[in-house]
Amino acid sequence: MKKGILLVNLGSPDSTKTKDVRKYLDEFLMDERVIDIPYWKRYLLIKGIILNTRPKKVAEAYKEIWTKEGSPLVVISELFSKKVAKQLDIPVALGMRYGSMSIQNAIQELVNQNVEEILLVPLYPHYAMSSFETVVEKAKEINRKSFPTIKMDVLPPFYDNSDYIKVMSNNIEKHLSDFNYDHILFSYHGIPERHIFKTDKTNTHGDIVLNVDCCENNPKSRKTCYRSQCFETTKQIVNTLKLKEGTYSISFQSRMLKDPWLKPYTDFEFERLAKGGVKNLAVITPAFVADCLETLEEIAMRGKEDYIKAGGKNYNYIPCLNDNDDWVTVMVEWLNEWIGEPVTF
Repeated sequence: MKKGILLVNLGSPDSTKTKDVRKYLDEFLMDERVIDIPYWKRYLLIKGIILNTRPKKVAEAYKEIWTKEGSPLVVISELFSKKVAKQLDIPVALGMRYGSMSIQNAIQELVNQNVEEILLVPLYPHYAMSSFETVVEKAKEINRKSFPTIKMDVLPPFYDNSDYIKVMSNNIEKHLSDFNYDHILFSYHGIPERHIFKTDKTNTHGDIVLNVDCCENNPKSRKTCYRSQCFETTKQIVNTLKLKEGTYSISFQSRMLKDPWLKPYTDFEFERLAKGGVKNLAVITPAFVADCLETLEEIAMRGKEDYIKAGGKNYNYIPCLNDNDDWVTVMVEWLNEWIGEPVTF
């Protein structure tokens, strides 16, 4: 069977125009795995309130990071995809979970090249229902409805894969070579606390205790525990870089609505660290493999402003892996393994 690769990332509006941002937010926020409340409540909240108040503000945020080529997330993902494709002998297509670069079109692109078996690669290191899971389920749905004869495998989350940890650590080390930091903040994308329990298929998940790895001794529940996976990624990077205790911490960003989300909150941490005497702060966002609105505008721009305003002095945002050649090499190695046999981490 002829094989092909389907890379999938989050997606982006087609432009910074309010109407395009509204269309994008509509698809994104109406996803039941993103805002997991009953449909009628989600409909009223999104259609009746958020889409009438938020698109203009979000459009302004996108304008802050938009490039001549377009959305950074899309541009970077395309560069990464092309680099990967150059090193493989099978077709590679790029799709997005939301927006006009659909998963449907990407699969069709592969089918047009006579592909009969696809490896789906969600470009998320960690498992969360609002990221990894929604990509997988959407791709499977399209597969069943439109391409029932196509076989589909899925690359699992790679949060603790030694190759990923090494390339992440090298990227951090490179960007810290000329920065005398006091503290490194590992800022992960946040999710509602209830998502942790919803994705726990073992039904053995204990209470979420701040600064304690909830699934450290339960590998079965860790498979779908986003919080625990974030702690493990941090732990392995810390060990690789031999960071000293007290010089790093974890936080979670991008919360929505009033529900309790994973803590501590990144924006609160900027103020706490600055007022606590940290004068030189480095920030890394390991939940993302490509820079996007949440890293460039929220962390690199607004985060710096909040930190400096609270009394911090020097701020260093460490970019995502993006189209880093070492990251491309790691991905190609994984894909070549699948070409020979299914990937298992």
